[in-house]
Formats: sequence, C-alpha cells, structure tokens
Amino acid sequence: MVFFITIVLATIAMMPTQFRLDAYVVDTLMADLVQHDRQPSAFLVYLQLWLRASGRRSAVAVSHQAMADATGLSKSAVQAAVRTLLRRRLIRAARASATAVPAYTVLRPWRR
Repeated sequence: MVFFITIVLATIAMMPTQFRLDAYVVDTLMADLVQHDRQPSAFLVYLQLWLRASGRRSAVAVSHQAMADATGLSKSAVQAAVRTLLRRRLIRAARASATAVPAYTVLRPWRR
C-alpha cells in the first residue's frame, strides 16, 4: 500500500512537489518517533531527507542548517533528530572528510 502526500515547498518557482511515501512511515514510524521517542523533530527530518532523496536509496548531501531552514526547526533540534535517526538506523551518514557536509542515505528497514 502506498500513501500519497502532497507537500508544498517554498521554492523560487513556488511549485508544489509531490512524492510517494510508504504507508508504514505514517501508520507506524510517525507514532513511534513522536509518541514513543517524544521527538517529532526526528520525524520531520526523516520526511525532509525522504523528499530530498525522492524515495530512492541514493545519498543526499545536506547541511544541518539547510535542514533547519527547510523544516523550521533549530539547528540543534536537527542535530538531535539526526542522532536519533542514526541510532534507530533509519538513516546512514557518510562524510568525505571531517569538515565535509554529510551525505545521508534514507533507510527503510521495514522493506526487505
């Protein structure tokens, strides 16, 4: 089952963007991150990374500040959310060097 969400992003062209989202993300993961972990920011960051990756398993290089700007969260909230998502193995991060912008891969452990 695929769940469709339309998210309107503020871009230069002001064009709405649509992307496909697994039903599991809304039915289970949202409740798990928001209610169980008490970290709705982790859910927002996960959605933002999913959107940037367009649902593919390709890595997306994005800074914490860029994610903060895109989600409306503070940079420290994004950093905490990323730590939670890494700990929960919902994303993977890689850096080319110590000061490079991390490249995140959105993981979907519920799909085999």
